[in-house]
Amino acid sequence: MVTTISSREFNQDTSGAKKAAGRGPVYITDRGRPAHVLLAYEDYERLIGAGQVLDRLAEPAGVEDIELPSSTSPEVALPADFA
Repeated sequence: MVTTISSREFNQDTSGAKKAAGRGPVYITDRGRPAHVLLAYEDYERLIGAGQVLDRLAEPAGVEDIELPSSTSPEVALPADFA
């Protein structure tokens, strides 16, 4: 069963939208056009393949390409003096 609600309705009744997602996809519209789809987690898992959801959430795309600058300062950190 497919349900369609506006963004305004979604904001006013989030729990109702979550209940409807238990029965099938909920299409959320912005100005009458589909903008988002709310699914139950089990339906989402089935859609992308069981076991892959947590793996994909744990490793955001593109992270492996980020280079972090390393410190090249010759200074040595000293303990703080709170006296």
